[in-house]
Amino acid sequence: MPSEFISWRGHRIHVTESGQGDPLLLVPGLGNNIEMWVPFMQQFMNRRIIRLDAPGTGLSSTPLYPVTLPQLADLLVAVLDDRDAPWTDVIGFSYGGAVAQQLAFDHPTRVRRLVLAATNCGIGAVPGWLPAVTGLATPLRYYSPSFFDRTAAATFGGVTARDESVRQRMIAARRTHPPAADGYAMQLFGIVGWSSWRFLPCIPHETLVITGDNDPLVPVANARILADRIPHATLEIVEGAGHLFLWDDAENLGRRIGRFLNRALPRTASDPPPRARTRRRYHRSVSRAAV
Repeated sequence: MPSEFISWRGHRIHVTESGQGDPLLLVPGLGNNIEMWVPFMQQFMNRRIIRLDAPGTGLSSTPLYPVTLPQLADLLVAVLDDRDAPWTDVIGFSYGGAVAQQLAFDHPTRVRRLVLAATNCGIGAVPGWLPAVTGLATPLRYYSPSFFDRTAAATFGGVTARDESVRQRMIAARRTHPPAADGYAMQLFGIVGWSSWRFLPCIPHETLVITGDNDPLVPVANARILADRIPHATLEIVEGAGHLFLWDDAENLGRRIGRFLNRALPRTASDPPPRARTRRRYHRSVSRAAV
């Protein structure tokens, strides 16, 4: 599994690539490191998986100032250039879903299909449950197994809340390369004031908006907002799933997302969709199935 560092605007960014096939870029959530993707990425054995540690997380360097979401979108382009990938399918999780929205808007030709998982539009979104949201103010859950175990149910819901063995597996992955406290703070500051509300109708890609109905952090209403405003979006709600559903129910979510990514394309892979600004067409459906 090739793993290396690239230099980007004075930052040292950890990037890894594995597998063969069409490229699939995984955009991480707040404080996440590359290792946390392992259960989910194993569901895509026919794909060339590209992962990175965002500035301040994992093995990447810690910035001295916040890196904004438009800048993070530019970072993703730099990663794709380094990997010699002119286009890619993109899965953005939580915080990474916000970055993925920005990437699709700012650099539409680099994205083929877009998956937005457990995420929202920033300013204009429906707030999550207050105790869960305030718990994100600290990276302590990455350092203290007891703290994560004690707060995971209220913060994340879903399988993580119901299955102690899953929590123990997640604790191990989180502690491999926990985010630096100042790096975590820089991520939080980087999203302050951000919103995709105004540009969502300009995202031209086929998009899967997928969420769990037991997510204390990102209520289902936020997925509906994204699916309503992105012209070519499909909405899928997973019953009983929580915020960490890509990892605590990886086989189920891999199957669902794989169906979307692997269906027949209306265009060739070498001809990604152009930026669309004048015409809107809605394609929304809701799929519910027990976890």
